[in-house]
Amino acid sequence: MAAIHITDIEAAINFWRERKPSPDGVTLAPELRALAEVYALMIFYHEDEADERGFPAAAYEAWKAWYDSTPDTPCIAICSTSQGDATCKGCGRSFEEVQRWPEMTPAQKRETWRRITLHGGAWRFNKYAERAGEPPTPDPGS
Repeated sequence: MAAIHITDIEAAINFWRERKPSPDGVTLAPELRALAEVYALMIFYHEDEADERGFPAAAYEAWKAWYDSTPDTPCIAICSTSQGDATCKGCGRSFEEVQRWPEMTPAQKRETWRRITLHGGAWRFNKYAERAGEPPTPDPGS
């Protein structure tokens, strides 16, 4: 099961709030209403992930529009899996994730992004952050 994390729902909500602000402070754009319904249910049921297959179509379309605005791949063109590493030093993905990336669903890709971002040990997050176009994250050990 591929799941969409609540932080991605929040990011998609903020994406749409910027693009379609409320004209009166109360009315929501259709994309926001669709995402807000999913978000509210997740909060009510104390869930932090929702199966992408169970998403209402309008909410999934709104989430997918946000997803399409994010980088497609964590690759920074330094792939150590091609040298035999089980986990790429450059992006943090496993060999299988690197190989399967083109066939993965958006939710599967976001799960991978979330895992490697939370881990933060790949070179894309520190040594070569400029290649990823991101500021380096501070080393928690220093």
